[in-house]
Amino acid sequence: MPKAILPKTMWISALVPATFALASPPRPSDQVPIPRIILPADPRVGPLPAGIEIDPAHAYTLPELIDLAQHLNPETRVAWDEARETLEAEGIAKSAFLPRLSAAVITTYANGSTDSSVFGVGLTQRDSTGAAAAVVSLQWLLFDFGERSASSAAAGERHRIGDIRFTAAHQRLIHEVTLAYYACLAARARAEQTSLSLADAQDIARAAQARYAKGIGTVMEVDQARQASAQARLVQVQADGAAADALLTLLAAIGLSPLQQVMLAELPHRPLSPVLIERVDQVVATALSRRPDVQAAYAATQASIDDVRAATAARRPKLFVAATGSYADTTLGLTAIPAVGDALPALNLGGRHWGATVMGGISVPLYDGGVRRAAEAGARAKADAADATLDRVKIEAARQIAAAHNQLVTSLAAAEAADALLKAAETTFAAAAAAYRAGVGAAPEVLTAERQLIEARAVATDARFAALSAAATLALASGAPG
Repeated sequence: MPKAILPKTMWISALVPATFALASPPRPSDQVPIPRIILPADPRVGPLPAGIEIDPAHAYTLPELIDLAQHLNPETRVAWDEARETLEAEGIAKSAFLPRLSAAVITTYANGSTDSSVFGVGLTQRDSTGAAAAVVSLQWLLFDFGERSASSAAAGERHRIGDIRFTAAHQRLIHEVTLAYYACLAARARAEQTSLSLADAQDIARAAQARYAKGIGTVMEVDQARQASAQARLVQVQADGAAADALLTLLAAIGLSPLQQVMLAELPHRPLSPVLIERVDQVVATALSRRPDVQAAYAATQASIDDVRAATAARRPKLFVAATGSYADTTLGLTAIPAVGDALPALNLGGRHWGATVMGGISVPLYDGGVRRAAEAGARAKADAADATLDRVKIEAARQIAAAHNQLVTSLAAAEAADALLKAAETTFAAAAAAYRAGVGAAPEVLTAERQLIEARAVATDARFAALSAAATLALASGAPG
């Protein structure tokens, strides 16, 4: 009898006995439990990091949240360590200008004993040898046609790149926390607006019930009003969940535990106007030279030019001076004692030696199989690539600035239009609700006005915080967030 071919969605059936029948689903008591694949707890992992103590009664403003993030977020610590690494590399490059001084001390000791017999006379001989030597050497490269200075300059530019990246990490963190803060406030505002919408829907539902009790309404109107009230309640639950998720995102951006309780200060309601924005060409001209990526690309170009200089100088002669100083101390002790008669006298010898040498010379690279020439060609290729990268970064930076500028202008215009829409929707709903309560309005009109008011509130809130987020994005694109 051929075996039944199970569909792909039943791949888990490999864990089920072969008697599993597709025609009739198994009873709950016959179902095979899904295996639990869980790692054992490791007590070495430990709890969440302690972090910084948060005042639960204090409402934190955006600058305060950014300050917390700069202390807690690991990204800034990683960028700081990378900047320190480039600083140490620069110090190593500069140390090539200094002489190299080294010292070595060597000590030895040997001890021996010999027993012999000649014509029945026994002789015991003991000898010991000790020596110590100290050597100090000095090496100093005096002239190398600018190889060390070029390498030092390249290391200095890379240190500057490390500092720029450290600043860029802080700017990205400020932007991330700012957007998360605005998103959290927007989600919280939407949750508050859903409460207002629920209250309006419940008020309309009560009015519909009152109209029906007076005989001027229908059951359909009551059911539609109750449906609108239930829909408003569902939207409120979803908005509350979105607000909780937005707070978790903000805590993660700061570097706080998701279990932390933080109060947020509200933003003052200030009017937003597109008139306050500069022209895009003015923004690009001002911001292009202060963007971290542009400055880093320029520093990389300068470092590659210095690498070319160092590779060129490596093919030229080098003038050096060297000196050594040494001191040696040697001691030799001999003692012979015969078996019969007087002992032979002991013999002790010692010696000391001082020495110093000073040398000067020039080294000329004659042939290395083309290694230095290939290194120079590779450095020139990297310099050309770095120059092209700088042009590409400038063009991309200008595009990002222009896009952020256009997004801000559009967001401000949308926020202004959304405010006008909200005012009109509030007026329409107020009039429709008053007429409906008075018994002269129709249910479809007031329900439509209610739905439009809910949408207008959400659009106005989203438009306002979208404009604030667009302003933060333009500030980041311009190299001046905060």
